[in-house]
Amino acid sequence: MIETEILENLRQLPDSLQQEVLHYVKFLKARYAPETTSSQKKRQAGRLKGKIIMAEDFDAPLEEFKDYM
Repeated sequence: MIETEILENLRQLPDSLQQEVLHYVKFLKARYAPETTSSQKKRQAGRLKGKIIMAEDFDAPLEEFKDYM
């Protein structure tokens, strides 16, 4: 099997190169892993337009802070 050949060759390498192989394997897994976000819809700017309403007096001073102004 290919796994045994890989392990045999890996064992013959010094520790520093084994660490490089590990980094490369992690890189390959991250690069070629199937994307889990492909099933999710991409976010679209302005999708909630008109859904959020602010009160007309939003910027007006609050009664509780009259003493401080």
